[in-house]
This record gives sequence, structure tokens and C-alpha cells, in this order.
Amino acid sequence: MTSAFSSLLAPNSVALVGASEDPTRIGGRPLRYLKASGFKGAVLPVNPKRETVQGLPAYASISALPEVPDTVILAVPAHLIRQTVEECAQAGVKSAIVFSAGFAEAGAEGERLQADMVAIARSSGMRLLGPNCLGVFNPSAAYFGTFSVVLDNELIAPGPVGIVSQSGAYGAHIAHLARQRGLGISQWVTTGNECDIDVAETLDWMVQQPDTNVIMAYAEGVRDRDSFVAALERARKAEKAIIFMKTGRSDVGAEAAASHTASLAGSDAVFDAVLRQYGVYRAATTVEQLDVAYACASGIYPPTNRVGIFTMSGGFGIQLADDAEAAGLDVAPMPEAAQDKLKEMLPYSSPRNPVDATAQVVSNMDLLTKYVRAMITEGGYDIFTAILGTGPSSKSFADPLRKALMAAMDGQEGKIRGLTMSAPADVVRQYENDGFLVYEDGSALARALGALVWLKQGFDASRNAVAVTPGQRFDLPEGALSEADAKKILGEAGLSFPDERLVPVDGDVGEAASQLGFPVVLKICSPDIAHKTEVGGVAVNVRDADAARQAAQAILARAADHAPDARIDGILVAPMAPEGVETIVGVMQDPVLGPVVMFGLGGIFVEVLKDVTFRAAPFDQAEAMRMIREIRGFAMLEGVRGAPPSDIEALARMLSDLSRFAAAHADRIESIDLNPVRVLPRGEGVVPLDALIVLNKEAGNDRN
Repeated sequence: MTSAFSSLLAPNSVALVGASEDPTRIGGRPLRYLKASGFKGAVLPVNPKRETVQGLPAYASISALPEVPDTVILAVPAHLIRQTVEECAQAGVKSAIVFSAGFAEAGAEGERLQADMVAIARSSGMRLLGPNCLGVFNPSAAYFGTFSVVLDNELIAPGPVGIVSQSGAYGAHIAHLARQRGLGISQWVTTGNECDIDVAETLDWMVQQPDTNVIMAYAEGVRDRDSFVAALERARKAEKAIIFMKTGRSDVGAEAAASHTASLAGSDAVFDAVLRQYGVYRAATTVEQLDVAYACASGIYPPTNRVGIFTMSGGFGIQLADDAEAAGLDVAPMPEAAQDKLKEMLPYSSPRNPVDATAQVVSNMDLLTKYVRAMITEGGYDIFTAILGTGPSSKSFADPLRKALMAAMDGQEGKIRGLTMSAPADVVRQYENDGFLVYEDGSALARALGALVWLKQGFDASRNAVAVTPGQRFDLPEGALSEADAKKILGEAGLSFPDERLVPVDGDVGEAASQLGFPVVLKICSPDIAHKTEVGGVAVNVRDADAARQAAQAILARAADHAPDARIDGILVAPMAPEGVETIVGVMQDPVLGPVVMFGLGGIFVEVLKDVTFRAAPFDQAEAMRMIREIRGFAMLEGVRGAPPSDIEALARMLSDLSRFAAAHADRIESIDLNPVRVLPRGEGVVPLDALIVLNKEAGNDRN
């Protein structure tokens, strides 16, 4: 992998097949950019119709080149690609970039052409990027292997931000925006159709590059769960932020009944949760993606979320305080002694936090320095923010203000420092060179600082995490499973269920109920009846033996009417569960991300609000705790209106155990539903009241 990416992004020589004399054409732009950048390697145009291209000697074919290039850019029509790839493979080329469109995205014939191209490349070990992509660039190597017009007026400078995008147009757009923001790019890769090299592999390589601190990524989806997760985990361990733009937010599952796990698991909801699971920040907009990447570019993150706000206007300070709190920051007040000290300096100030020095401070820059220094050193803030407004745009005020702030920052280099201000680009760059993050909008600053804190928490969690492996593998039976079967299997995997009795059809339900103790619940037990209430197969709060016998007969009669062909194992007798918070837990198979565990509150929360979250299996109890706290209704588990707090520790253990079971049997399990799971008060555990395991059809399961 390293050799392939080295040849793609830092080649010693590059050939361009389809090289054009016209620098505005697809085959001409890369040559123009490489000449303009001063690329030191050999540039070898291939064009059988010309002796020179843009002043460089041209060659008739790959085989006619004076050397084997490290990489080849293919800018020829799709119908010529197969032959050209074959020539590259025979020559021993390490990698190739396919600009051409007209492959898998264009229908069956294009898909066949793409498959042929890949087969030829793999036969020689050559790696392919694309097709239908905009290529790559690496400014530190002065290498621009792209035809993107984003470089027409100005090349992009080196810097700490990597970009990988399935969409060439989006990748070019955010590169342009990053350049406008003053950010340099370390590596830029567009993957297109991903016939070979994909976003996951590129992410994994990019994370390992020492000149990359943060990566902006764009994808509509991923192909390989394991390589994708491995890349995300490598980034988190290296403390390099990935800021992801994933399209498809409208795909949240809304087509089936809310009682079944899979119906709640839209692909986007699952993808979103997995990004959170591995510490990836998902941006809602392109502006947010850029704002957060800009904040991460230095690679410095705050150890806590405590933020101090310095302002010379109370109204703006209150606005930023509101935004900061919404972003998860702690706008903690200054210590009383420190407030007194600030009051002595400026009697009319409001030194609590936001710290409002009022406009009087601008008349004495030495006083401003002392005031801000006291705020920083005595406030205990790891994040300093200041609202400067249009002050830095003033020719008479800008330089003294910047120098006064820098003097206050002396010895505080490890702190995050953010500003809201409006000023010309050259003034903004001066502040940035002094280590300030500069935003025009306070809400954007607060969101970006909140993202820094969130990412740091993910880095810290990863540092202390232990590897989670799938659980013990069991020999699962063939065919459909009853509730009793499902509970037995899951019980062996570590989940706890109530003490229940399965009474055969001709058995004495009353006696079994008496042994358990009243009141009890009676349920039809059949591998062919997944949803018992739909056939009238449940009786609750049964209080004596005779009532149990009568209820059982009625259940059997209704089952015979509604499902005459169903196999009946008997009546499941269970004690009435104690009171607690009802939740829903399940497992579904995502087409890409594999077994995924779902958790949410039951009742209206799941049926109407869809208040659920997901995690890719397997995961540990610490991740399960984060999962539990993520739902909007978490307060219900903490205890509301006098209710005791729930046993979320036991719930987390159950979720983790279920995830390990799901991971161990990913090839056999289609879905699991535990609905409801009653979470009892702290120290009393959790009680799954029902269990349904659906095996995949390949395993012999024929349940609809």
C-alpha cells in the first residue's frame, strides 16, 4: 500500500497518456500545472500524433518511454483504457490514475470495461485510482496530477490538511475554500468510482503521513467495513481528526413498523453512529467542515472544556456564552478573588464570565494586557476567546490591540485562543500567525471549539481502550427459533432473563404458574409466530392457577385460528416483571458495516420519535455507556419526577455482551430483537421480556 501511494503522490516520474498541447483540456492541464509548480521529476507526455507537447518531448506509447514511470495519468476515452492499462501493466508501472468517465457509473457495458481494467492491473500488481476521478496532488512535492480548474489561477500551498473525496468536484471545492481560509494542503486524493483504491485505504495512508494533522473526507458510502474502521481507529490513536461529510441524511428508516430493529436502521443513521463510535466528527455543512478542520489544523486540543470569554460589549458576550454552552463548553465563572482583582483594575467592568471589560479598556492597552492576563492565569480556562468586532480593521487600533493581546498571552502558548472579528485578510493572517483561531461568526467559533473538545475526548478514550474481540461462537440450530430457543442461546452468551417455564401443549400451565408465583404472564411459544400479540398470544397479570389454565386454552385457540399451520412448542410462563424504564435493544446486519447493535427507549420514544442510536459490533462497556447517554431520552434513565436512577451499568454490560455475540455470529444472524428490555433501579439489573432471533436464509431460516 505504501509503495502505491508513494508512486501516486510523490512520484519520481510521471507519464500522461492523452497529453494535450492545449493547457485548458483534460489532457493538457496536468502538464501545465506540473511545469508551473516546478515539479522536479521526469514528466513524460504520451501522444502518438505529436513530437512535443507543451514544450516537452512526446512519446508514441508507454513502451516507447525512456524509463518506466512511477505513475501514469490516463486521459483517454474509455474505449482506449483497457489497451492502455495493459501496456502499463506489461511495463511494470506501479500505479495509474484514470481520469476517464464511462465505466461502472454509465451502465452494464461500462461496468464490464471497468472489471476488465481492474483484472489486468491486478495481474501485475499495479494499483488504480478512479476511474471518473479528478486525480491527486501533493503540494510539498510540487506534484499536481489533476485536471481540476481549482488550480487555474493559483496553485495550492503545502499545509497540515489532507483531503480525500469520492467526488472530484467536492474535493476541489473544499480545497479552494481551504486555500481561501489560509490553510495549506498536505495531500489531496479523489477516488471516483473506486475500482481499486477507495476512501478507506486512502484515509489509512493519509493518517500515517507526518505532515497531516487533520483530514477532510467526503463519501456517499464505503465498501469495506474492516478497512474503513481500521483507518478510523488508526486516526483516533494517532490523535488526528477526521472531519467527514457523508451525504444521504434522508435515508433514516421509515418504511416498516417501529417494533422491528431493521426498520429503525436507515443506512445514514447507522453510518452516523459508527462515525461517532470511532471519534470522527461529522459535519452537517461544508462551512462547518471547513470551520472545524481549520480549528484542528494545528493539532492542538484543549484538555478541558472550560472557556473564558473576553468582550468589550456585554451583548456580544452573552451571545457567545449561549453558543458556547450549546456547543458543550463550560462557561465557568471567574473565581471570586479573581473577579475582585479585575474589578480593582476596571471598576465598571463585569468580571464574572463573559468578562466584559467595557469600552473603557481600549483607552489603555497596558491595562488591557494586564486585565486579559489576569483573566487567563487566574480563571483556570483552557480555552480563551475574545470578541473584537471590527476593531482589528482599524488602521490606528489594529496593531496596538494585537500586540496587547499577544503580551497577555505570554507564557500561555498551550491554550486554545479564538477570536471573533472582521478585518482584511492580511490582518487576519497576522492574528493567525500569532496562534489565534479567527472567525467572523461567534456561533461558528463556538461549534468549532466544541468540536475540538469532543475530538479530544475521543482521543483520550481511545488511549485507555482495550481491544474488544467477538464472543464465544456457538453452533446455532437451523431454521426458525422460538422465544424460548432465542433466550436459551442468548443466556449462554451472558444475557440474563427472568426465570420462566415452557409448558407443553398438554402440560399443566396452572401448576407451572404456581411454582413461579403469581402474578404471571403467559405467551404462546412457536418458531413460526414472531409477533405474539398479533395472534392474541399473550395474557398478562394472571393471578391464580385456574385463571392460568383458562388463559392458556384461550391463547392456544386463538393461535390455531390465526396461524393454523404454526408449530406450537407450548406456553411460556413468566413472572410479571418489576417496574422500570422500558427500552428496546436489537441487532441488524448493515450491508457494509456488518452487525450493528441498536438501543433506544421503548414506547412512544421508539414508535414516534425514533429516539435510537447504533454501534458497530463488537464494543466494550465504556462504548456502551456512551451509546446509552447519546439518546435524547437519557434523562428517563437518570430518574425523573422522583423515580430512582436506572441500572445503566447493567444495561451497558448487556449491550456489550450482545455486541460480542452478534460479532461472533455475523454470518448466521439476520437480526435480533429484545423488546422490551426493562431497566430496573440501580443495582437491580435489566430484564429482557421478549427475545427474537432471525437467522439468515442461507442458514435455513424461512420466516417471513
